[in-house]
Order: sequence, then structure tokens, then C-alpha cells
Amino acid sequence: MFVVNVEGAIRKGDRWLIIERSIKEEHAGGLLSLVGGKVEIEGNSSAILERTLKREISEEVGVSVKDKFHYAHSTSFVTDVGEHVVDIVFVCEYESGEAIVNSGDEVENVYWLTTDEIMSHPKSPSYLKDSIRYAEEVVRNIE
Repeated sequence: MFVVNVEGAIRKGDRWLIIERSIKEEHAGGLLSLVGGKVEIEGNSSAILERTLKREISEEVGVSVKDKFHYAHSTSFVTDVGEHVVDIVFVCEYESGEAIVNSGDEVENVYWLTTDEIMSHPKSPSYLKDSIRYAEEVVRNIE
């Protein structure tokens, strides 16, 4: 069985909304990440990935994104505690709200970073860099 996780590559101008994960997090604590979280079991449901992503973004950083999501890519990985995860990344367009730390247990800091800043940041893991590369390609195709 897999845990299903969704992440949003949220773009505002030429910057991406990036969080620094709390050191309390079991997986990738202290590293930079896109905003997102686990899909909860709901039974029969539609648009579950999109609704989960909107909820997680609001809960973690207080930002709203527009309803149109663009698929960027997906991966699977095993967390530091042995959970098997399928991760789906969507490109999201910022709509409103001030990016703040709403959930201190999950988020240490929030940043609006350019692609170059993400690629050169010492706390930026390779999978975040890959997600941003895919997201950049999506943005180029929709502009």
C-alpha cells in the first residue's frame, strides 16, 4: 500500500513558494520543500487530489491558489520511517493571502524563491530541484 501525497508548485511572478520543513517532521525535516500533504481516506470522492492540495496549502501557509491545476510529474519514494509514498506535483497559480507559517509542527519558514535560488540553496534536495524543473517546463507550455 502507498500513502498518496500531493504537492503544489505555487508560482507568483518569477518566484516559487517554498517551505523549510520543520525539524520535527519525520521525513526530510529541515529541508526545503513544496507545500503539500497526504490525501485522507474519504470513500467515494471526486477531485480529491485538488481539494487535498488546496486544503494543505491553506492550512500550512495561509495562501489560496486558483482552481486550475497543471500536472507536473509524479514519483514514488520510501520515507525515512519506511512509508511507501506516491507523490504527485501540480503547478498552481497564486491567488491570494500572505504566505506565513500556519503550522509550526510542519513548517519552519516560508520563502518566495526564484528557480536559481532553489537550485543553489544548500537545503534544497535533488527531488525538489527535479520538481521545479518539471514545473518550469509546465509553465513554459501554458504561457
